[in-house]
Amino acid sequence: MSTQTFARVTLLATAAQVGMVIAGHYSAPIRDNVFALGGMGLSLVAGLFYARISGGGWLNSLMGGLLTGGACAFLGIGASVLLGDAPPTLLAFGTAGSAVAGLIGGAAGRLTAKRRNAAV
Repeated sequence: MSTQTFARVTLLATAAQVGMVIAGHYSAPIRDNVFALGGMGLSLVAGLFYARISGGGWLNSLMGGLLTGGACAFLGIGASVLLGDAPPTLLAFGTAGSAVAGLIGGAAGRLTAKRRNAAV
């Protein structure tokens, strides 16, 4: 697994998740209508970017997508719990759902990645 790519993508996706959480803290429509699908969507995109940037094989893309999607969601949901906008039980379920979304993103990223030289 590419730890450098993992760190970069996770950091950017976490920033997006926390930005969404902060916006939702001050806006009920965002909190009520965007948190669930928005959070999973960000995790899916994080998994997609990880797989496309890392350029590894299937296992690398799937594991990287799963971990990247789960990590950014865990941190974003954790911020939401700390702000009192989400119940603590959401931390486990939301992280699991977003990790699966990241896994799907990793698969999509691997499928759409440019083919590398066969000798590499």
